[in-house]
Amino acid sequence: MNFLAKLVGSFAQPAAENPTVAMMEAAFRHHGMDWRYINCEVPPQWLGDAVRGAWAMGWVGFNCSLPHKVAVIDHLVGLGESARIMRAVNCAVRQEDGFRGENTDGKGFLQSLRERIDPAGKTMLLFGAGGAARAIAVESALAGVKAIVVVNRTPERGHELVRLVNEHTPAAARFVPWEGIFGVPAGVDIVVNATSIGLYPNVDERFPVDFSACGPQTIVADVIPNPPRTRFLRMAAERGCPTLDGLGMLVNQGVISIRLWSGVSVDPGVMRARLEEIFSAG
Repeated sequence: MNFLAKLVGSFAQPAAENPTVAMMEAAFRHHGMDWRYINCEVPPQWLGDAVRGAWAMGWVGFNCSLPHKVAVIDHLVGLGESARIMRAVNCAVRQEDGFRGENTDGKGFLQSLRERIDPAGKTMLLFGAGGAARAIAVESALAGVKAIVVVNRTPERGHELVRLVNEHTPAAARFVPWEGIFGVPAGVDIVVNATSIGLYPNVDERFPVDFSACGPQTIVADVIPNPPRTRFLRMAAERGCPTLDGLGMLVNQGVISIRLWSGVSVDPGVMRARLEEIFSAG
């Protein structure tokens, strides 16, 4: 039996209630894979011991979430291209001499986006400048998005993300401060919410955005998986915009992680169905 883990901070949910664990295990069962995915709470000061322990026990890999996505790099033997640019890792893959770090968050978003639109040559408006925004901006830029406008309330973080994109990818990025209700300008191809506004249980939290200049030509995406149909997406849909929910990103990053670990391309529909079951019950 092969073992994988998600190394998380002390705020993690119990494994039986964790949606990521549930969707990964659902994929293993569906494909008859003799694998297990477990949730491991690891205090920051013991992260190195956890990685060495995973290696010693023969684990084929692990995911990691905050607060470990940056610190784990010191315990890895190499990084994939986007993880190197972002300086953040959420997926470690066993190699001959240690674990290689990858970032599948942005790749998962990109896979979901490509089901609706080819990002090459398109323009993107991105709300937020945290970890999710960082992953999405870098992967989208590497995939050919030509221009990214970062909208954020904190200028320092916004400018930092813009510098990252401009210095390490072919895309052109610029920062716009988020003050009051932000009107999405006409001509933007892709609009993404990479903030936590609207995340359960704050499902009715007001999102200060105006979609009146948008329409069927504008793809609007949200990274929030719970609830899948956020207020942000409902507002966009009222203007006729095609929408992408956060389940696609969550599912696809899991599919990509499993493929990196095992070489098996699992059925994303099985994983999405399990998440929908969990979130509808909540």
